[in-house]
Amino acid sequence: MKLLRYSYISFCVGALFFSSLTSLAQTSDFSPEHEFTQNCEGPAVDPEGNVYAVNYIMDGTIAQIPRRNKASIFLTLPKGSTGNGIRFGNASTFYVADFTGHNVLKVDLKSKQVSVHCNEPKMNQPNDLAINKNGHIFCSDPNWKEGTGQVWHVSPEGKARIVAPNMGTTNGIDLSPDEKILYVNESVQRNVWAFDLAADGTLSNKRLLHKFEDGGMDGMRCDAKGNLYITRHGKGEVAVVSPEGKVIKTITTKGKSVSNICFGGKKGRTCYITLQDRGCLETFHADAPGREWVMMKAFMEKK
Repeated sequence: MKLLRYSYISFCVGALFFSSLTSLAQTSDFSPEHEFTQNCEGPAVDPEGNVYAVNYIMDGTIAQIPRRNKASIFLTLPKGSTGNGIRFGNASTFYVADFTGHNVLKVDLKSKQVSVHCNEPKMNQPNDLAINKNGHIFCSDPNWKEGTGQVWHVSPEGKARIVAPNMGTTNGIDLSPDEKILYVNESVQRNVWAFDLAADGTLSNKRLLHKFEDGGMDGMRCDAKGNLYITRHGKGEVAVVSPEGKVIKTITTKGKSVSNICFGGKKGRTCYITLQDRGCLETFHADAPGREWVMMKAFMEKK
């Protein structure tokens, strides 16, 4: 009986220990806490593996992080501009959603020259971007006060038009690996929508992919298998949603206000996430490389 009692106690202790482990964060720190402002956002990775994120030390800046714990100011945006989402269009150019200037900005990686790719005063607040291999940009544009939003298409020449009006608070946005589907989430309404995407940027066949019952959503990225990695702002999670709309995995983060995500690393399977409450970046490993990382690799192979 004594042996059985001890075995039972050991089992209970082990179960409690395992339970506590499963509740721990599945991420690790990539940068020190509180280096970024509460608008910490927009991670992106260049072909060399450098990580970029907006609003380092003060709003209006973009940081470059060549390796863990080594962030520095890469550039400061023009007066009146504040970055949110960042996306690479090719190996030497990235675009920035400028939510205070109503712009999509274009940045030359080598010269650090910043230019206005698109200015549209009718934009509420350019939030996040998705871009295809031909340079067509899709921009989420929420109106937080009214609880509404829309999606803009910005042509390679910088001309903007609304392609998805009358939506909720549009936020995270990305393309499927074959670039035939555009995914957009609504933070307040907790919906993830899918649209069929035509070559000219026109959207059709809007359909609900997934609806979360609680928490918020922010940035999201698609992996090479078509799964969406969705940051759950306020929940301290990254949810992985399959192309069929099923949550297949949840990654627990250290911070609660997870604002955005990107893929990088040598194999494209390292995820970098921005945390607004902690003012830093965390990292974890994914099961597949990111769609954008694969696109960037293809650009480099053509050189």
